[in-house]
Amino acid sequence: MSTKNSAEGTIRSALRYPAFRRLLAGLAVSQAGDWLYNIALVALVYQRTGSAVWAGVTTAARIAPMVILGPFGGLIADRFDRRRVMVACDLIRLGLMLLLALVAATDLPVVLAPVIAALATAAAAPYLPSVAVTAPRLVAEADLPGANAARAAVTGIGLVAGPALGGVLLLLGSPAVAFVANAATFGASAACVLAIRANGVFHAAQATARRAAGLLGQLADGAAALRAHPEAMRLAGADIICSLVYGMQTVLLILVARRTGLGLHGYGYLFAAIGIGGVAGTALASKALRLPHRPVLVAALGLVGLPMLVLPAVRLGALALALAALTGAGAIMVEVMTETGLQRLLPGDMIGRAYGLVVPTAIGGIGVGSLIAPVLASSLGLTGALLACGAAPAACACVLLARTAASENRMASDMNRPPSRHQLQTGEVTPGTLGSAL
Repeated sequence: MSTKNSAEGTIRSALRYPAFRRLLAGLAVSQAGDWLYNIALVALVYQRTGSAVWAGVTTAARIAPMVILGPFGGLIADRFDRRRVMVACDLIRLGLMLLLALVAATDLPVVLAPVIAALATAAAAPYLPSVAVTAPRLVAEADLPGANAARAAVTGIGLVAGPALGGVLLLLGSPAVAFVANAATFGASAACVLAIRANGVFHAAQATARRAAGLLGQLADGAAALRAHPEAMRLAGADIICSLVYGMQTVLLILVARRTGLGLHGYGYLFAAIGIGGVAGTALASKALRLPHRPVLVAALGLVGLPMLVLPAVRLGALALALAALTGAGAIMVEVMTETGLQRLLPGDMIGRAYGLVVPTAIGGIGVGSLIAPVLASSLGLTGALLACGAAPAACACVLLARTAASENRMASDMNRPPSRHQLQTGEVTPGTLGSAL
């Protein structure tokens, strides 16, 4: 099937727009480079220091700026021309990667590595909110689920391919080679964004009026926009729960790999399975979003939670890998639903700020999950910790299912209720009440 006659809402249909293909290409090379450079960064710090603590500090240095500065990245995406913002993000990161390559190739203090990594993450804060706001302007509204699924797919592919490519580059040379390669990906990303010739899609509407308000006031506006749409809040909450599960998996799957006979290297296989499941889940998500969204969200949360509830009884490595893949598919479905929901439910001038609030909170959920997991494992054992991990999304799915049933019961009750005298006099009679009256 060609992209010209693809069904609406699928990845294929989203790819028929040249401008979106260029945006996606830039995102793809940038994402692959980020995962590639992460491997080289940790390897460089560990080689120089021989300390696992330093390696952990370096990883934290990459994550913390996104959690802290993410909301302000959303503000920037809402206030300034997004093409300029995205190109500036890429060029700043290009320069920082070259500086990191210099640290790796010379005797400069290794403490500079986590500092540069933190600056690179800070420079990236406005990028993803800018992509989230721009994507709906590049495709038809009906193809928005496919566009978001395509974006999630390139992230999943980068999660699998980036570390593999980073490992190859480390075998062929020093970490400096990987840093230079990542710098090249940012140059390619900037070129892709500059190649988009769609007029007005990068413009930030009412930017001048927004600049008059304070930063905290604008953040409050974004939070208020989320609160005003309960469905958006539910989606954001589901996405945060999935991030919490992922953070717990970063600890618990080490123990699962040992229990199932996969060995320590099997930990990497389990996360590769999550990534592969996520890539497969993007195609499923683009199709599922054409169905009623609450049942789909319940099913997606079930895919995240139920495999974790089954894992305590699993002793076969192959089955553990399959269950890990299911959690990845469910999590990516929730992510695509959340992004599509925010883009559809919120006013256009609030999407960047709302996205800038939701994504850092979700990333923070990964950190919280990674801290909770060892506490649960030591107090409840691996079985208890896995059950707690799976219980969170499963409970959320049950609550949504109960609310859906209650909502349907109320709707049925309203449809069967006889019309009041006021409704008959004013003509405010719904099809349901009219049918009851007849």
